[in-house]
Formats: sequence, structure tokens, C-alpha cells
Amino acid sequence: MNPPAFPSWLTDAVLYQIYPQSFQDTNGDGVGDLSGIIDRLDYIKSLGVNTLWLNPIFDSPFEDAGYDIRDFYKVAPRYGDEADLARLFEEAHARGLRVILDLVPGHTSMDHAWFQNEAANPKDPDSNRYVWINRDFDPAVGPAKEDFLPSFFWYQPALNYGWDNPDEPWKDPVDAPGPTKNRAELRKILAHWLDLGADGFRVDMAATLVKHDRFAQGSGSPGNSALWRELRAWWDEQYPDRLLVAEWSYPDRSIPAGFHLDFLMHFNAPGYPSLFFNGIGSIPDKEGPCYFDEQGRGQLETFRASYAQHLAGTQGLGYVSLPSANHDFQRLRCGERGWEGLRAAWVFLLTQAGPPTIYYGDEIGMRYLVGVEPKEGSTLMGITADNAGAADGERAGTRTPMQWDDSPNAGFSTGSEEDLYFPLDPDPGRPTVAEQEADPESLLNFIRSVLCLRAEHPALGADASYEILNPPDQPYPLVVERAAKGQRVLITVNPTHSQRKIHLNSPPHIATPLLNRDVQWTGDELCADPYGYAIYGLE
Repeated sequence: MNPPAFPSWLTDAVLYQIYPQSFQDTNGDGVGDLSGIIDRLDYIKSLGVNTLWLNPIFDSPFEDAGYDIRDFYKVAPRYGDEADLARLFEEAHARGLRVILDLVPGHTSMDHAWFQNEAANPKDPDSNRYVWINRDFDPAVGPAKEDFLPSFFWYQPALNYGWDNPDEPWKDPVDAPGPTKNRAELRKILAHWLDLGADGFRVDMAATLVKHDRFAQGSGSPGNSALWRELRAWWDEQYPDRLLVAEWSYPDRSIPAGFHLDFLMHFNAPGYPSLFFNGIGSIPDKEGPCYFDEQGRGQLETFRASYAQHLAGTQGLGYVSLPSANHDFQRLRCGERGWEGLRAAWVFLLTQAGPPTIYYGDEIGMRYLVGVEPKEGSTLMGITADNAGAADGERAGTRTPMQWDDSPNAGFSTGSEEDLYFPLDPDPGRPTVAEQEADPESLLNFIRSVLCLRAEHPALGADASYEILNPPDQPYPLVVERAAKGQRVLITVNPTHSQRKIHLNSPPHIATPLLNRDVQWTGDELCADPYGYAIYGLE
């Protein structure tokens, strides 16, 4: 048997996530659009990234910001049309950039024609695209919330992919007509956009299609993994150079199930929250202070164990990515984490053992805004028991407009301020691209320089080994050794506001400092001043 096909370009990928509503508006309506992304492709290219991921751009009533899809085969008019998307693909490819889209395979909007047709004919044998718990409702009145299975929000009816253990009459097995029909439709949707020029898809809630109990379990199920392995076989035959990315946050399950890439982030695997979540934002800290805590109160072992597990479980099959943030959880710059600690965090993120993922605006230090008015399903408050106690519970604060310059609306839109999709950061000193472009010492140019180092050194790349050298009782500063193709590097970061020292039992020999801010290494002792970081070449 031949090994699974793998897009060779993924090895050198650096992803840049764009929330389309908030990136660049070109028609003055206050909402970002595809033409705006096209206008900013040269900027994106200049960062050192090579792969764009767009949040959903398909037709929707936007009750959940586009994750409630009304038509999988149509671009939402707020963004443009299919010709605009084709032009984006063409212009991006001309610059050596790839574009992946967001797929929402597990549910639709209630406005979708499929749901409307089945709600009008609930007892028709062909009304099986959705999970109908009860079909004995009056079609003239329509179904109640209790009549169908929802996905995340109650107004997003779950598509029917069947159950591992169908123990009630309304639960279909995975090979029933409804699930079979939906799997075939999924391939049609993918083929439509891949044939237009998309370079792949990030799959929303990838672990939740086939159900194991009444509601999907985040870690997935046997039938869910089998579904993706089946699709991957088709994908490898038809589109072997395209990228399939999971929103699963359980890479050692998602990648063996057929994905090329998965994230560690705010759910399932505990490693990411233990690094960055500091009690401010859409997701709270649940295990005490995080590692990137300026007072140095965090611990390293949760991340060490989680990362090692997922790297081992994906080796040779695919990659793990640690994003700087995303549309669902707070940015790096939030709460007590100010400017000083950002560079140490970026050295860590950009030298990870997998493709880095930058959330738009993080490269200039945009901050998470507390108190932004909810819009289009942005609030998490009360959605689930886990989220009900969130410090803010509001995703709007991480979805605000990109800050391009000091012109009206920060260069995001020529429309009126009251028409903006979300309000701008009101801070008169808010960072902008224009300001940082002109400053050689800016965060933006620092990130560019670290990405250049990554591209030039195989030991900083996706395929290099990754070993945390810290003894269990010495969490600060973080010390990591990486190696590939006969090259070795050592990376250290101190995210705290105090000097930190660490004794290494078997210290490697330093060859060349590739990057250094306030780190000294003598013998077996490494000393990092507040917010210090370094990358050393090793002999």
C-alpha cells in the first residue's frame, strides 16, 4: 500500500488567519470583503507567511458570523461573489501564496433550503439530511427546538452523519441513507471550491460529525475517524497537493484519522490554555496562572506532556500548530500581558515544531478588547456549562477591525464609524501597520526577522525534533533543543518580569548566537534577564 499523499509545501508553511469581516473593507459598508484581502496580499506576502486561512465566506444569515451556512455553493454577497474569490485565488497564487477556506460540514442555518424542505415534509423518507428527534410536529407551524439536534447554537440544526451506537429510533447508523447522502454531498462541496482554485480547507468542529452519544464528544468517535479516513482516500486520489486542516485540538487523533494539520488551542488538549490563558478574554484560565505570566507563577509540565503526546502521535503523518490566537479566543496581548512579554512569546510560537499560525493583527500587537458589544453570535456566555463562567465569555473582543494606519477608521473602511462591523480599539496609541513598517525595531519587523531565521535554518522548521530541557522544578526560563539535517539549535525565552536562571545537567556547546536579547550562558548556567530570549546555533 502506498503511503498517504502529503502536500509537500506544508513542511514550509506559515499560516495567516484572516477574519474576513474585519480585515479590509473596499466598498465602504463597514464590513471587510474579498477585494480588501486582494488589496493586502503584498503586505501578507511581506510577513513571511505563505498560506492564508479565511473564516467562512459562504452565504449565510450571519446569526453565527457565517458559521451558519445557508448555501454551501455561494459566496456571501457581503464579501463579493464567486468571481471575486476566483480572482483572490489567482492573485494569491501569483505571489506564491495559498488560500484555504473554512468548511462547516456538521450543520447548517435553519434558512438552508435543505432544512426548509425537510421541515415542510418531516415524515417523508427522504427527509433524512438532518437529525430529527421528533417528526410529529405540524409542518405549517414548523419544528420546535426540541424536535431536532442542534450543533453549538440551537438554531444550527445538525446534519445527519449517523451514530456509532444508535440506541434510539431517531438515531441512524452511519451507513443509513441520510448519512450516506451527506457524505456524498460533502465531497461535492469540497470539489466545487477546490476546482475553482482553493488550496484546501480548515474543517470546523471536525470531531463532531458522527455522534457517539446524544451530543458529539469533543475527542471524536470511531465512526467519525472512519468518515475522515474515507474522505482522505478520495482526497489523496483527486487533490493530493491540497491541505486538509482540522479544528479538533486533538492532533494525535485527528491526523491519524486523515488530516494533515491540527491545532492545539482552547479545548480538548490542555497544553495551550496552560501557556497563555490569563483570565481575560473569551476563555478563562481554569488551572491557575499560565506559563506566559509576567509574574512567573505558571508551570510547564502540562504543556510539556500534552505537546510531547501529540508530536509523538503525529510524527510522519502530519503536523501540530500552536496559533497566536483565533476568532474564538483572546489575542496574545490581553489583560496583564502587555508589550514587554510579547517578543518572548513570539520567539516561542515561531520556533514551534509545526507550521506557525498568526491571527491577523497579532503581528502588530493588536489587543483583546474587553466590553465589545456582542454581534452575530459572538457571545459564549451561557452556551455551555464550561463557558458560562468565562471571565468575559465574549469573542467580539478578538474580532475587531485591522489597524492599518492613522487615517479615519484606521484605514480599515471609508464608511462611517457607526457602520463598522465591530468598533475599533479606542486607544489613541493603538498600533498600526504603517507605524510599525516605518520602525525597524517594531514588533512587526521583529516577527519578520524571526520568520526569516526559521526559513533559513532546518533545525527551526516543522520537521525538526523538539525537546524541552527544563528540569521539572525549574520552569523558567524555557529551554528547548531542536535538531534536523545535522543542525542543532537551542531556544530560550523568559516571559517574566524578573531575571531567571537555569542549570542544565548536560549543557550543549554553543556555536553561534542567531538571536539574543539579554541572555547569558556560562558553563552549565543559563541566565535570562526580564523578557529575555535567544536562539543559539549548537555544535
